[in-house]
Amino acid sequence: MNSLYRRLAIPYQVWLVVLVFLPIMAVVLIAVSNLTTANFNLSDISFSLAHWNDLVENQSQVDGEYFNSYLTAFRNSFMYASITTIVSFIFGYFLAYQIKQSRIKNKFIILTIIILPMWSNLILRSEALRNIMQENNIIESILGFNILPSFAGTSYAVIIGLLLTYMPFMILPVYTALEKIDDALGEASLDLGLTPFKSFWKVTFPLSLKGVVSGSIMVFLPTFAGFAVPKILSNGTILLIGNVIETKFTYKILNIGSLLAMLVLFVILGSILILTRFDKEGETLL
Repeated sequence: MNSLYRRLAIPYQVWLVVLVFLPIMAVVLIAVSNLTTANFNLSDISFSLAHWNDLVENQSQVDGEYFNSYLTAFRNSFMYASITTIVSFIFGYFLAYQIKQSRIKNKFIILTIIILPMWSNLILRSEALRNIMQENNIIESILGFNILPSFAGTSYAVIIGLLLTYMPFMILPVYTALEKIDDALGEASLDLGLTPFKSFWKVTFPLSLKGVVSGSIMVFLPTFAGFAVPKILSNGTILLIGNVIETKFTYKILNIGSLLAMLVLFVILGSILILTRFDKEGETLL
């Protein structure tokens, strides 16, 4: 039986090597080379770390002031990802807990409704959100007047777009963790004299912490490294590391783009290590 499982795993292993391992190795090798364009000869490629100085020396000027655009992009990405993760935790945990405590027999339908927007194209969803957030939007066309203020191109638009896009990644693992908690534990804590509030903080929340960590990482990573949603909703006015990497590869500055991507990869690998410490079996990712 084990040999059968090994043979069935071969296609997955091939897929993993071709689509994951080889691209990562290519990014790492390009990051330590002098390669700057897609049109190259193998004989012209050599080992080089000269472009690494660009990480600290890169300067841009806005309103007469100079700033390091890479450090600013990393800072902005971390800030937006942190805000999105914290807000997703607050509202996502509340919603997951309410679904768990509800008397609805088929809770799968509620979860399906929550993840239903994820089945549509991310670019189309972002473009639709931008239309709603700007003047002369589709709501105004239908009603004849605008009921929402225009805030497209602002940081508020980006945060709202990130929340609507990635909050389901918080709700699902938290709900999975809550669903695995034995109801008898909560009932026993109440019988021992705890109030419902204390029972939640001393019993339910600690037991669901695995889902919180999984959900936080699943929200933080795509918001930290992504570029599509912020670029569309900010109209390109907010500098994030994902947008910088996209620009580098668009203009064929491959070695710097790969170097920045490698730094983001370290953040992703570190987050995965944290996740495995809390959820070694991957239970909350199901």
